[in-house]
Amino acid sequence: MSSEWVLQKLSTLGTFDRGKSKHRPRDAAHLYGGPYPFIQTGDVTASGGRITTYRQTYSEAGLAQSRLWPVNTLCITIAANIAETGLLTFPACFPDSVVGFTADPKKADIRFIEYIFQAFRASVKSKAYGSVQENINLEVLRNLEFPIPSLNNQKKIADFFTLIDDRIALLRETNTTLEAIAQALFKSWFVDFDPVHANAGTQAPSLPADIQALFPSRLVESPQGLIPEGWEWKQLVEAYEINPKRQLKKGAVAKYLDMASVQTQGHVTADVIEREFGSGTKFCNGDTLLARITPCLENGKTAFVDFLDPDEIGWGSTEFVVLKPKAPLPDFHGYLLARQSVFRDFAIQSMSGTSGRQRVQNDVLGSFTIAMPDERVANAFSQVVTPIQQSISANHRKAQTLANLRDTLLPRLISGQLRLPEAEVVLVEVS
Repeated sequence: MSSEWVLQKLSTLGTFDRGKSKHRPRDAAHLYGGPYPFIQTGDVTASGGRITTYRQTYSEAGLAQSRLWPVNTLCITIAANIAETGLLTFPACFPDSVVGFTADPKKADIRFIEYIFQAFRASVKSKAYGSVQENINLEVLRNLEFPIPSLNNQKKIADFFTLIDDRIALLRETNTTLEAIAQALFKSWFVDFDPVHANAGTQAPSLPADIQALFPSRLVESPQGLIPEGWEWKQLVEAYEINPKRQLKKGAVAKYLDMASVQTQGHVTADVIEREFGSGTKFCNGDTLLARITPCLENGKTAFVDFLDPDEIGWGSTEFVVLKPKAPLPDFHGYLLARQSVFRDFAIQSMSGTSGRQRVQNDVLGSFTIAMPDERVANAFSQVVTPIQQSISANHRKAQTLANLRDTLLPRLISGQLRLPEAEVVLVEVS
């Protein structure tokens, strides 16, 4: 630790208070559905240090038995996934499984305190107790000692890491926008048939003239419903390969993706590791992975494989269905289809099995019908969405690089192995 840093108890730098949720039972309906954000441990764990979203709200009755915490409160989980942290970016309530820390602005920069928690999370977790579910309490938190520099240096270090986090956030927001564009294009072309309606004169065209000209000008009747003239309805088993054969020798070490690393939103994955192949689903770049088991399917777990080398085979959970569009459909068509609500609803309704262990049945899934365009439209769609997919993948890799850099530099700065000007040089080199 640098000599400029002094060990201090967190309780000397601000105030700890446990969250409040006094009413019993806690799930009483009248407590929820109002205007007050209610943050739970899962929201903190998923925040990446900044709490920007929430899944539940309190009503006036809910607020009355809780407390509204201000912006920049540091939320710290003390049960289940302990020592996870996130700063509130809006006023919110939270239960007693979360502790709020408010910094004394004359002594501490709350952003710096959050980064300190990130750096020392393993150490904090080691102080947990409990055999069934680990916990930490207020007394443990109040007695935590961390190396703390001057307030001025806290602000400089917090500014540096905030710059990195802002870049990461911007890349992720850009990816959210890009995916929304790709999803909207898929729905417009292949579900709502907007370009056909535009050619028929019933709505304004929204595509460049050369692409618009590829579409017919009328819909025709078919047993499955209206379809653009010259297109055809095809069952998924005809238009796609479902669980295509991939070769991987037993015992071979290959990239492995488990269900926990598949996101509920967006096509990119979290951690991919090297693991000896035993038994599981095999896939390659361009495949779409759809969770086939409850509740993963209902939660939206879906991925597009773009993290392998050319001709490389990876593997993962046996609970994936692998989808591979056949030519002339582009690979990303599979992922975009798998995100469509009409397809997901069909997949969920096809599930069977015992309660809590229901799975999608491949033969039923294969009977789902899609509108198959002619080759010219399929190729045009590929030319539009493939660059979007590639941009999303590139942005994800940049965000991962920045996150890894942040996680590497933080402990080195705190230990004195690195000074801030040196860290700034490293960031410039990576950028």
